[in-house]
Parts: sequence; structure tokens; C-alpha cells
Amino acid sequence: MLKVYLSGEIHTDWREVIVAGAKGLDVEFSAPVTDHAASDDCGVSIMGAEADKVWHDNKGAKLNAIRTRKGIADADVVVVRFGDKYKQWNAAFDAGYAAALGKSLIVLHGPDHQHALKEVDAAALAVTDTPEQVVQILRYVLTAELL
Repeated sequence: MLKVYLSGEIHTDWREVIVAGAKGLDVEFSAPVTDHAASDDCGVSIMGAEADKVWHDNKGAKLNAIRTRKGIADADVVVVRFGDKYKQWNAAFDAGYAAALGKSLIVLHGPDHQHALKEVDAAALAVTDTPEQVVQILRYVLTAELL
């Protein structure tokens, strides 16, 4: 079984496209918490409110890091998606962390980000434009078949 961690942008359905496209393949997917409000507020919901927003965010970031580190460490392949609308610093961090651990890294972004992400792309084993290309890579890795 291939364990794949799906990191990055949370505002589109790219994860669902990959999971649906990989149906029938021996793949287990994991991901960060994609409920934006839950991800932002988990720290204060569990450990108590903070008067200062920076500490509110700090608590949430640290709790989310537990899940993220575990997911990346357990993965065989890490897919990192950079969306068009927001700057995803966390996605870049996840890509760097995965690369530092020697994980097979697939980066997914549009052509508008090519220059800004050139160093991230250089660390990846594949750079894709669409979730469907990620599915094709997973299928090829697992079955040696091209569609």
C-alpha cells in the first residue's frame, strides 16, 4: 500500500479529485484538517482562550503541526498543492519538511507560480498542473501502466 499525504490549499476540491481518481488503487490518503475554522481555533478550543491573536494562532499552529508532522513522516509520497488565491506559506513549509525527510514529493500548482516556487519545484520528483496528473503518477508508480 502506498501512503500519500495531501498537503496545501484547502479552498478547492483537488483532494477529492485525487481520491476519486485513485479509486481501485492500493493507496491510503491522509491530510491536514481542512475545516479552516477548526484548524484556526483548535488550540484555544482545547487549551483555552487567548487575549492576543498571535497566541491564539500559535496554539492552533502547534496542534496542527502534530498532525502534519505525523502525516508527512508516515507518508511514502507527499503531494503539496499551491492554490491561486492565497499565499500558502504552510504548504511551502510542508514541502521543505517532506524534502528534508527524503519523502517522494509531488508539487501541484498552476503556471503562474512557476517562478515563485522554482526552489520547491527543484526539490520535487514531479511538478504537476492538475490533480488528474497526480492520479496518473500514482497509477504509474503502483501499476507501471500509462493511460
